[in-house]
Amino acid sequence: MEEVKVSARSAAFRQAIAAFINERREAKLKGTDDEQSAAKYEYTTWLTDAARRVSQIQAVTHVLKATHPDARGSSLYVTPNELPQHIEIGTHCLGDRYDTDIVGNAAALDVYKFLKLDIEGLRLLDWFQQDDPDLLAALHHDPAIAREWADAFKSLIRGQDSFASHPMAKQIYWCVSGEPTDDAGFHLLQPLFSSSLTHAVHQNIQDARFGESNKLARQARREKAAHDSPCREYLNLVARKLGGTKPQNISQLNSDRGGVNYLLASLPPTWSQDRPRKFLYIDSVMPRFIHYEGVRELVEALCRLLESNPGKTMETRVHRERIEQALGQSLAAFGMEIRHLFQPGWTRDDNCRLPLCEQIWLDPERTELAVSDEHRDEDLAFIEAYEWKNWPNEVAHRFGNWLNGILQKRDLPVGDVEHAHWARQAIIDADWPASMQRRALPSGQGETSHE
Repeated sequence: MEEVKVSARSAAFRQAIAAFINERREAKLKGTDDEQSAAKYEYTTWLTDAARRVSQIQAVTHVLKATHPDARGSSLYVTPNELPQHIEIGTHCLGDRYDTDIVGNAAALDVYKFLKLDIEGLRLLDWFQQDDPDLLAALHHDPAIAREWADAFKSLIRGQDSFASHPMAKQIYWCVSGEPTDDAGFHLLQPLFSSSLTHAVHQNIQDARFGESNKLARQARREKAAHDSPCREYLNLVARKLGGTKPQNISQLNSDRGGVNYLLASLPPTWSQDRPRKFLYIDSVMPRFIHYEGVRELVEALCRLLESNPGKTMETRVHRERIEQALGQSLAAFGMEIRHLFQPGWTRDDNCRLPLCEQIWLDPERTELAVSDEHRDEDLAFIEAYEWKNWPNEVAHRFGNWLNGILQKRDLPVGDVEHAHWARQAIIDADWPASMQRRALPSGQGETSHE
């Protein structure tokens, strides 16, 4: 048997391996004198056992158990550069900078930690894959045994001749023939959880939340000071926990994250409110008012009360008045919200078809703007109508028509008297300015008829 000459570099490999094994022994035995257990951590004994146990784990990039912990199918190892390079964000975007995950028997994960040892800037696994002669010499004085162990450790990253799915795995039948009635014209797809991509996203988010650079950027933003780096934030995150109290049963990277897997917000776009799109091209805002918070429920409560034909008791009157007052208050809040939501002068838009009274109600600060040359006549008419102060009554009149129309569709017997009553509620019980309240009509006087 040929002796392998041990170089200084080979000795460095052996020293690093021996140090790792000694750390494992100290962590497991914690100073006990159990000689039988200590013998397991002799250099050759531990490497022999590790080379045997490495078959119980596998290096992967896509993990099946993240879909369901009881799934028993295939996980995959596919480097990002091997994947189709789509324009959409995916695992392929990671390039050469990605983390490998480990699945299999959690009791054998110490073997992976061994293969992750950093020596001269590379993992021990990388040196095994390069068949580094100094590393082989450090493993064992017998080249045959060293080669056997090295081949075993290299098998951590291994291909598969066949693949298996499982009832617990996600599966999609994808039509490839274009004939949905042809049972043979489908491929069965199994989407897999990209652990490498998830880990990259997790690291990015953690750096944005707790990294020193982003902390300084946030502080500069709060203080309205200049800063060289952008301030990164991820809003509306959801943390999905995988593996429960044993995240290592899913995978090694999942365990490193404590089982936390961030989900980014998947929400419809929030449209810019710089132009009041919802209030253009319509003849009145009253149909929009029904969608305001709580209004539909109030209208429905009023309809149910009137349809029940209640007795003329104090209890009935109090119940009805509470609903009516709440509607009037909602109308005031609705108007106030619109006034604060849009920039003054939004009713100048050529596509604004609201009646003048509603324009003044929803855009009163337009009167404080300089008269526009482009809208001179409209601006002067707007200011005159605002100062005349009849527009609150007109808005209340339109509110009464709107509510009467809803009640009539429910076959409730309402007419001019009810209309005038609703109008009075809109003015008196809502949060109108004092100048408007002075023009509120007394009960039974000057009631406005239907349009």
